[in-house]
Amino acid sequence: MHLFSPSSSSPTSKATLTLFSPSQNPNNNSKLYFKIHTKTRTTIPCSSKESPPVLDPKPLSLESSRTNELNSQESNLVIESKRDSLEGMLVVRRPEMEVSGEDSGQSSGKESDDDNTKSVAVIDVGLEEFAKKMSVFEPERVGSSGSSPQEKPLNVNLDLALYKAKVLARRLKYKEAEEILQKCTSYWPEDGRPYVALGKILGKQSKTEAARAVYEKGCQATQGENPYIWQCWAVLENKMGNMRRARELFDAATVADKRHVAAWHGWAILELKQGNVKKARQLLAKGLKFCGGNEYVYQTLALLEAKANRYEQAQYLFRQATKCNPKSCASWLAWAQLEMQKENNLVARKLFEKAVQASPKNRFAWHVWGVFESNIGNIEKARKLLTIGHALNPRDPVLLQSLALLEYKHSTANLARVLFRKASELDPRHQPVWIAWGWMEWKEGNIPTARELYQKALSIDSTTESAARCLQAWGVLEQRAGNLSAARRLFRSSLNINSQSYVTWMTWAKLEDDQGNNVRAEEIRNLYFQQRTEVVDDVSWVTGFLDILDPAVDSIKKLLNMDQDPYKKAQEALRNISRGEEKGGDDNSAGNSSSNKIGNDKEGGGSSGLDLDSFIKERLSLDATKLDVNLETSASSPAPWRCKSPRSIWKPVKSNRKNVAKF
Repeated sequence: MHLFSPSSSSPTSKATLTLFSPSQNPNNNSKLYFKIHTKTRTTIPCSSKESPPVLDPKPLSLESSRTNELNSQESNLVIESKRDSLEGMLVVRRPEMEVSGEDSGQSSGKESDDDNTKSVAVIDVGLEEFAKKMSVFEPERVGSSGSSPQEKPLNVNLDLALYKAKVLARRLKYKEAEEILQKCTSYWPEDGRPYVALGKILGKQSKTEAARAVYEKGCQATQGENPYIWQCWAVLENKMGNMRRARELFDAATVADKRHVAAWHGWAILELKQGNVKKARQLLAKGLKFCGGNEYVYQTLALLEAKANRYEQAQYLFRQATKCNPKSCASWLAWAQLEMQKENNLVARKLFEKAVQASPKNRFAWHVWGVFESNIGNIEKARKLLTIGHALNPRDPVLLQSLALLEYKHSTANLARVLFRKASELDPRHQPVWIAWGWMEWKEGNIPTARELYQKALSIDSTTESAARCLQAWGVLEQRAGNLSAARRLFRSSLNINSQSYVTWMTWAKLEDDQGNNVRAEEIRNLYFQQRTEVVDDVSWVTGFLDILDPAVDSIKKLLNMDQDPYKKAQEALRNISRGEEKGGDDNSAGNSSSNKIGNDKEGGGSSGLDLDSFIKERLSLDATKLDVNLETSASSPAPWRCKSPRSIWKPVKSNRKNVAKF
């Protein structure tokens, strides 16, 4: 048997194999035709120029027998082709004879239809197997590395990566979070969120240069059109003390998007810290103009008015802040503290209730409310509020610190020590805990222990406001102990950190008066007044600003009248608060009924409208009868304050202030 390849001159250029029987003459025109399926499963028909031959009986019987032998192999060949459709091998089917006449035409038509159906079935199976082996989403494998660029993943992967990095940063796994965010900046260089998140993580680790480089790279990648990167960069420079650079960056953020309220507010806070109140007011006004009503802007303006003793304006602005966001716990708390200063205790308690209802798990709300109740004499309620706050925030040392001071004043010092120790174990770097603990030990007469606790507080950070207060308290301790030279050095170190502390200056002057150094005491007082930073505010600005805020206000003159009766002011404030609670009720009757309790409540005897036990049970799933502080501490660990300070506390601290006392 001889196989010959098809002639290259065939016009159809389709593969045809000719099979010759050994008993026949090669010159004979008797031929057998069959089809071969290639890798693409295309059927190759015979040449249309040649007519079907007439076969002799003997060769026909011979080929029929061979055909019968191939019948049993057909199914195996098809099955193997299904199993390995990607190997690139030819699948040869049984040769089929063609007969002359009408029967041959009909039979060939039927067989060709069957062949096409079977071929399509084989192709479907092959594609199915091929699809199973293809990677669904692996951009690094798509295309060759040298010819085509790498495909960018879907945007949903950016959101998932940012969330994962945020979770890792909360768990203090900064290295893993940085690696994820670096990949995000390479895949999505035009998105500003990875740069902001990465810069904040680096800033938390005090890697300021690396954070600055990330923000700069982000501004270049986004072509300076992302205000969030500019604003975060400005905050970083502000923390580093580069005020001029911070102003430029805040300005760039407002240019990138004038509706970015965080930039206006952050810039205003910077100016307030520098004493530029007028500039801060202008920035806050621009924030309201371009961004609309914002709770933080209103709240900052209200605090400015409260600091300037303009109570009605502050109250109005706080009301606007709570209208913008009734769930703003910070606005309710700030307003409540203003009422505390005015001794409107019932109004303040109402506002505290609003604060905890807006944010039931907010630790500041429970803490400030507890301190308020303690100051007006409601000791049991104060203890209960602080305990609830600790149950909701067991990792917060401030609540335990206030509870320890409460127990020291109204219970025993031993219980207070246990609470202080637990608070110091929760956060060993929280300076106020060590300072308060040292003050208690000093009051108890344990001078060496108090010195160790003060030294521990200063070893954490000797440049903060808390460190200045610690040095002042330690100076008083040494003054009472008779170490006057040490007390003077401590007062001087405290003023190098905070030269605006009136208490420290006057305490030092009193020390000199007690020693008979009247001339020296007068010099110290004069130095305080010379270096004091005076804040000048323009009262006329308020009238125009309130006209812009609310043209429908009843009377600007009434708002600016600061000589109103405090009783009437408290009554009006309470009426304004209750308006949001009772729809359709009589505001005057509500105000009159509440105002009758104000006089008695100033001493802490009034009752509030919130059922605290039911509230914490329904909203927080807490049982008021089972609120106890876990006072267990690690007994195996040594006293946390017994460690040597790595810094010398007698070394004066350098300050960046211009007017600092030098002696």
